[in-house]
Amino acid sequence: MLILHDPRCAEYGSSMRPEQPNRVRHSVPHLRAAHPEWRWQVPDFPVTDQLLGLAHTPEHCRRIEVERDFDADTPALPGIAQHARQAVAAAVVAARHALTTREPAFALMRPPGHHATPDRAMGFCYLNQIAIAAVAAQRDFHPEQPRLSPVRRIAVWDFDAHHGNGTEAILRGQTGVFFASVHQYPGYPGTGTQDHGPFIRNWPVMPHTPRAGHMASLRASLDAVVAFEPDLILVSAGFDAYEGDPITSMTLALEDFATLGRWLGETGRPAAAVLEGGYSEDLPLLIDAFLSAWEKVGPRTA
Repeated sequence: MLILHDPRCAEYGSSMRPEQPNRVRHSVPHLRAAHPEWRWQVPDFPVTDQLLGLAHTPEHCRRIEVERDFDADTPALPGIAQHARQAVAAAVVAARHALTTREPAFALMRPPGHHATPDRAMGFCYLNQIAIAAVAAQRDFHPEQPRLSPVRRIAVWDFDAHHGNGTEAILRGQTGVFFASVHQYPGYPGTGTQDHGPFIRNWPVMPHTPRAGHMASLRASLDAVVAFEPDLILVSAGFDAYEGDPITSMTLALEDFATLGRWLGETGRPAAAVLEGGYSEDLPLLIDAFLSAWEKVGPRTA
């Protein structure tokens, strides 16, 4: 397992917000202690405006540099543009690592990204790292390293409790890309109630749906991902569907996230994941359960 992490991503924000530094400050020492064999790497990738332009408008790339809040959930925190760019770097490196080695890779970074649309930051998200990583992998966007074999088909599996509206908006209409989201509805951001053709699929789940029903939707969504026959699976791994999460109304238990990891590994496909939501104090345990199960049955390093 490769963990992409830059300690500087805990240097902004406060404990007054759900998306706070303790999400990674507590997760990092837990994972290091529980899995001393896992490798850690600070992501090093040139996050140029050209790279961001794979998903975002030039106006948005300029806007995130301006010290003016986007909304109450998405303030102009000090250095946030650079933190968001580094989260993009981690996602791109994780995707490339999975493709070249088949070893699972996880970007343990903040801020999250799946709500960021082509031209708007929202919902704690400033740049959409999962969407950028998907398009970059498909186009083999790397100015310094050898080209990869062609990546024809990429699937994004989003199991965060909130709909990945930004990812959907960016990937909708892209050739060779599949997007699947399982999320609480009604709930923020109020989207994701219907499919858009065969390659943008949504599974809205009612608040307080029993675990079995929610897991059935998650299984159906991953089955759809596998049926697409992707060369790479990218995962928006949000842990806020947990029964103890303070900002959602869902019912998944710790062992359910282990099941998601096992399912991902059993696909046999190269895969990389990025941290999205998850605001419970149990986040380190939830991440551990998912990653441990994924690594146990996932593809081995080539």
